[in-house]
Amino acid sequence: MARHLARWIALGFGSGLAPRAPGTVGTLWAWAAFAVMSPWVSDLAWALLILIGTLVGWWACTRCAQHLNTPDPGAIVWDEVLAFWLVLWLIAPASFTAQAVAFGLFRFFDAAKPGPVGWADRLFKGERGAPIGWRQGLGILVDDFVAAGCTLAVIALYRFLMG
Repeated sequence: MARHLARWIALGFGSGLAPRAPGTVGTLWAWAAFAVMSPWVSDLAWALLILIGTLVGWWACTRCAQHLNTPDPGAIVWDEVLAFWLVLWLIAPASFTAQAVAFGLFRFFDAAKPGPVGWADRLFKGERGAPIGWRQGLGILVDDFVAAGCTLAVIALYRFLMG
């Protein structure tokens, strides 16, 4: 990880190196980082952080996947970090319980890949054995943003129905 900046970013500053459930560990890291940063980060700053993080993440995820010679390595968790920051930012202010529910929903959509999440995941897959390029790097990020969108849709529906 220490040999290249792309690895530091893509591997979620080490959280993706967890031996079990690296996506869950990366999402927990994102939640903790959000909790620490949010008292000092404005809405505009969150928007810029997520936007710039996505652009830098596209580069980092692509390079890290190339280094690991795998189109979507499980250790790459920057996609979970950005997508869960987006969820937490858009539901804020939210109680710990609401954030925990958002965490559970996001992990479900990201791991199970139902409907549109699975479609987004398949959309960017390259042919087996083909070189890993920018398309696959973007795909690493996109399916998690779709999972975030599904999470936000469920939360919005719940809030609408429950008043």
